[in-house]
Amino acid sequence: MRSLLAYTVARLAVFAATAGILYLVLPLDYGESGALLILLALAVLISGIVSYVLLARRREEFSAAVVDAFLNARHKFEKSRGKED
Repeated sequence: MRSLLAYTVARLAVFAATAGILYLVLPLDYGESGALLILLALAVLISGIVSYVLLARRREEFSAAVVDAFLNARHKFEKSRGKED
């Protein structure tokens, strides 16, 4: 599943870039544990929105690969079940 790996790496890259930018931009006291939690929560929300827009094509490729794999496995199962009868 190459498309799964590509999509996952792209999502992680978007998250890391978002967290890095927020770390540089937000004036939080990172000595407090709550500040880091706020940073990570914002990074998850923002990177999710950005990924939804920017990674639409990769998501569609991944979805198509999953559907193809499922249909292929189903076809093989039906074929082997037909041989048993």
